[in-house]
Amino acid sequence: MTRLVIIGAGGHGKVVADCAKTIDRHRQIVFLDNAYPEHSGFCGWEVVGHPDDYLNFQQGSEYFVAIGNNQVRRQWQDTLQQNNCDIATLVHPSSQVGTDVSIGKGTLVLASSVINILTRIGEGCIVNTSASVDHDCVLGDFVHIAPGVRLAGTVTLHAGVFMGVASAVIPGVVIGKNTVVGAGATVVSDIPEAVTVVGTPAKVIKHNV
Repeated sequence: MTRLVIIGAGGHGKVVADCAKTIDRHRQIVFLDNAYPEHSGFCGWEVVGHPDDYLNFQQGSEYFVAIGNNQVRRQWQDTLQQNNCDIATLVHPSSQVGTDVSIGKGTLVLASSVINILTRIGEGCIVNTSASVDHDCVLGDFVHIAPGVRLAGTVTLHAGVFMGVASAVIPGVVIGKNTVVGAGATVVSDIPEAVTVVGTPAKVIKHNV
């Protein structure tokens, strides 16, 4: 069994550690966090260093980036991979993953989520608690779908999309990269990249810089 080194000991880090504990694949779970040494840990898990110390723990370890921000998560995962660090993928045992689903490195699939047949999920994604991803969906790298999100069949989310809590997308819709969908929004038509949309039906309220 390997050690799991989690980058980030905030709220998302807590969820990642709890998921990893449930999977029970790692002999030890530790954190690296910017608040070290003031932040010493929680629930029996220790913060053992700053994120920049990651190479000190490389032997016998897998790494996981527990940072909710899609761009920052991508930067850290890219750095780890460039330095030949092994990246974990964590799928909670209470989730349901269908036939011929692919899940990329560094992706987190949390409790009670459902991912249906022939879906493709990229690297560094977050499929949060009780989210539903139906058949033949495509999630690009570093997508984050929040708790209770509903994606109907054949939806495409390009890289860096953030779907807010309890938002929904009808079948066949394409959402452009780095777009933010607000909590509770209903997306009924294609959305361009790098915008924020809210409401039912979802409408653009700003362009993201």
